[in-house]
Amino acid sequence: MQTAIFKDDRSTVIALSGRLDSNTAPQLEKQLAEIITSPTSHLAFDLSELEYIASAGLRVILNTANAYKAGPFRFVTCAAQDHILEVFEISGFDTIITIQKSVAEFRAGLAG
Repeated sequence: MQTAIFKDDRSTVIALSGRLDSNTAPQLEKQLAEIITSPTSHLAFDLSELEYIASAGLRVILNTANAYKAGPFRFVTCAAQDHILEVFEISGFDTIITIQKSVAEFRAGLAG
């Protein structure tokens, strides 16, 4: 799995590509450690290039969502491919986390 981080004054977008599984989830957790410990901006995972997600990847997403739940900032996932959305639906994540169609939709929701 590869990640790319894009920041602006209101948000952070982490683009994930490849496979998010038991081999790569610890790497993502390390990258997220500081961000989720004390969030300072809204956070989105851009899943447009994510090819596969396993339970370990779902756990990382759930932990991130829980870290953002009580604070003033939002956490969303964006642009997931149909097979990733299907995993979210089967696991019930579509009722737990905010899923947006695109990063542009996420950023538009922050305007104002």
